[in-house]
Amino acid sequence: MEKVRCRWALRSPEEIAYHDEEWGVPVHDDRRLFEFLILEGAQAGLSWTTILRKREAYRRAFDRFDPKKVARYDARRVKALLGDAGIVRNRLKIASAIDNARAFLVVQKEFASFDAYVWRFVDGKPKVNARRVPEEVPARTAESDAMSKDLKKRGFRFVGSTICYAFMQAVGMVNDHATTCFRYRDLKT
Repeated sequence: MEKVRCRWALRSPEEIAYHDEEWGVPVHDDRRLFEFLILEGAQAGLSWTTILRKREAYRRAFDRFDPKKVARYDARRVKALLGDAGIVRNRLKIASAIDNARAFLVVQKEFASFDAYVWRFVDGKPKVNARRVPEEVPARTAESDAMSKDLKKRGFRFVGSTICYAFMQAVGMVNDHATTCFRYRDLKT
């Protein structure tokens, strides 16, 4: 019998694999949280499939999302990134990744980990929603509004509320799988 999935995940093999293995799974590893923060910002205005297809190139280009290394990028490194066809070559998005790495390190120092900081916005545990169709999923919530406002106050960029909500979905802070999707039940506990 074929698995029932969220409708958005049926457009490409990359989306199916991402949906089945990653989307909505709680992430508590700081480096992976940094990766998702950068990828969600890079996705702004583009399709998620585009970013998934470029993900390995991003990992290579951004030192496997090591925030300490990314925070030290200089003008020469920015120029190299702007010439890398494997990533989205947008000067503002590249600059924001570097700025976000610097802000990320400050948050890690203040809260002992980015994980401890970011999961506060959902009281430390995934918020389980019960949505049947994609049209019921909001683009933003009070929690993503609060996260966006606080991240911006701390110097992060490309962290609007919609991007923050997509981040929260990706890293399992919220379970927005459709109730008919096989992953909804898997992640509900």
